[in-house]
Formats: sequence, C-alpha cells, structure tokens
Amino acid sequence: QVQLVESGGDLVQPGGSLRLSCAASGFALDRYFIGWFRQAPGKEREVLSCITETDRTVYYLDSVKGRFSVSRDNAKRTVYLQMNSLRPEDTGIYYCALNRGYCTRDESRYDKWGQGTQVTVSS
Repeated sequence: QVQLVESGGDLVQPGGSLRLSCAASGFALDRYFIGWFRQAPGKEREVLSCITETDRTVYYLDSVKGRFSVSRDNAKRTVYLQMNSLRPEDTGIYYCALNRGYCTRDESRYDKWGQGTQVTVSS
C-alpha cells in the first residue's frame, strides 16, 4: 500500500528552524518525485518544491528560496524539508505528495498525499 506520512510540525518562534519528514512506504522512493506543499489558513494550497529521482530539487515559491531545502534518504525511505529563518507567513499545514512522472506545479499530477503536519510560526 502506497503511503506517505509527514511529521515534524510544531510551534516555533520567528527566525527558528524546523525539519519536516515525509516517510514513504509501498513504493520505491528512489524512482519517483516528491513534492512539498503547504496550505496557509484561509488560503489555497501552494507548491513549495519538488525533489527528483536524481535528487535535484526544484523550488517553486520565491519566498522559500534560500530558506528551505529538500533532501532525501533512500535508506530511511524519507524525504526531508529543512526550514530555516521561519516567518509567521510560513504558518500552515505542510504536505508531501508523490509524482510518478516529473516535478511540476500542477497538484493534479501528484497521485498520493500525506495527511499533513501543522507548522505554526508565532512568538
């Protein structure tokens, strides 16, 4: 059974850091693409980044470039989202999702989603 499970969300002060994890099961993680998304309160979900099967990372949202980074540990079957210099506007539910074809902004191309993990940036 294909499954993605996010974890690591927390309450953090502005300027702080968090590392989110996306644990994969039921498929060969090293063959596919994993996207990170977030949904802020009252807003539509937006795509942040995507990591390819060759560990190249694409960042789609300008506001996270230079602050967020994505990595993958195939042995642990986990993809990470390292978030530094967090801002209140980074608050939201963070999701990872599986794309079997390629990295894209198009959410409809991601066919399996995790349940999300809450990140709150507040003093």
